Amino acid sequence: MTTETRFDPASHRLCESRYFDDFRIGERFLLPSRTMTDALFAAFALASGDNHPVHYDVEYCRARGMPHMLAHGFQVVAQTAPGAGLFPHLVEDSLKGFIEQSSRFLRPVYVGDTLYSALEIVDLAPGRTTGVLTLRSTVHNQRGELVMEGTQKFLLRKRPAA
Repeated sequence: MTTETRFDPASHRLCESRYFDDFRIGERFLLPSRTMTDALFAAFALASGDNHPVHYDVEYCRARGMPHMLAHGFQVVAQTAPGAGLFPHLVEDSLKGFIEQSSRFLRPVYVGDTLYSALEIVDLAPGRTTGVLTLRSTVHNQRGELVMEGTQKFLLRKRPAA
């Protein structure tokens, strides 16, 4: 027979929450790799409503010299969603908002490409009670080519006074 202890859902966390003051420039957060499949293309087309054949018709793409269907830029950006990794668990108590995002698309992504995404802290701009944490987002393909880079900014609370 086991002794049951009282369970508190608030204590069920992946990691200890951090505040703006706890982060350092250069910290990296890797996201799981993902191979871009036909199913992911179809799901993105359904979610986005984008109905251009370059994203769903392989023969249309091949007739225009592409090896397969071309990923939508936002489909590539979605691979840098911090929620796929540890970052949002680290800021559970300090996150006030996701306030800005930018991206540049450097190479095409096609069905069958495997993408490797990472987030790296590149700036910490403190305010009085909050601060803006800037992440550089990168996506590389299976050939090691940088296919997308950008930034994401988050408004975080500073650690409360003791």
